[in-house]
Amino acid sequence: MNKERITDLFTRLVEVDSLSLGERQMADILSAELRRLGFDVTEDDAGGKIGSDTGNLYAFLKGTDPGKKPVLLAAHMDTVVPGIGKKAVINEEGKITSEGDTILGADDVAGIVQILEGVRSVLESGSGYGDIEVLFTVAEEVYDLGVSAFDFSRVRSKAAYVIDLSDRIGRAAVAAPAIISFGVTITGRPAHAGFDPGAGINAIAIAADIIADTKQGLIADGLTLNIGTISGGTVSNIISETCTCTGEVRGNDHDAACKALDGLRERVSSKASAAGADYTFDSKVMIKAYRTAETEDVCVAFVNACRDLGVDPEFISTRGGSDNNVLALHGIPGIVVGCGMGDTHSTSEYIYLEDLFKGADLVEKIIQNR
Repeated sequence: MNKERITDLFTRLVEVDSLSLGERQMADILSAELRRLGFDVTEDDAGGKIGSDTGNLYAFLKGTDPGKKPVLLAAHMDTVVPGIGKKAVINEEGKITSEGDTILGADDVAGIVQILEGVRSVLESGSGYGDIEVLFTVAEEVYDLGVSAFDFSRVRSKAAYVIDLSDRIGRAAVAAPAIISFGVTITGRPAHAGFDPGAGINAIAIAADIIADTKQGLIADGLTLNIGTISGGTVSNIISETCTCTGEVRGNDHDAACKALDGLRERVSSKASAAGADYTFDSKVMIKAYRTAETEDVCVAFVNACRDLGVDPEFISTRGGSDNNVLALHGIPGIVVGCGMGDTHSTSEYIYLEDLFKGADLVEKIIQNR
């Protein structure tokens, strides 16, 4: 593993503007990098399906050792806002941050660089390896839109390592929740609040009653419900005709999350009907929950790779989604691997050079342990 090379690549990629649905420049650079490593690279049509200017990149490198199993390495090319004009600043302790007015973009440039350098190190070592597949996705930050449009029939591997966890090297997520968003609109009847208050049906009051009767936060083990926005009414002297609320349910168990959503829907229906109001209730499954057994081959190889590197392997559950939620839906056992980044999705985002290097070493050892 070449420390200068990985540092240069990381700082160069950080400066690329690659907001969700605008990953064109990043994809072009990564396609060239992958081809220089000997990969066959294709870009799919996901961009046209989801409104991005770019598709997912899928790259394949034929293995040299038929005794080794294929491996899929994945990371995403998009970043969140504020992500325009990013610059990497490296302090004397090797901590990399932005200049303070943007994110750094380590999420997920760190994963991308660790994959590229890990593969390159394997090739330079001269050791044998199995088939290597790389998937660089678009629009991961928008509830996995890009990977959801990918054609998984081309994937050979039954072990996926998504290098995209904001955590230490050696830690990996084997479970993540379902995320279901919802929107409720109550429609009452307007009336003048001073002259004829009895003629109105107050949509805000009905919504408030629903919210007051809904447990929020951690409502059961591994299950959360949140009502995040509320809006309604027009002017202060008119009884509000409409009120809209939005929120989400997250659950480690998909069926339990759906049951919690059904309970909220029944509450909305009951209280709206009792008040003589109409309502709409819309919901969308953004991602489905997954759990990868620690006995799976993908986990065993990770443990062995960590031990080869001299770090303690640890499996955890996470409360956020990733491309791995979609990989699991397509029957590909995977884990989300810690790559050392911290304070992601904020202008305080950082990563240490030591972790950037160590993560590349880990990817190399994952490939060698297949």
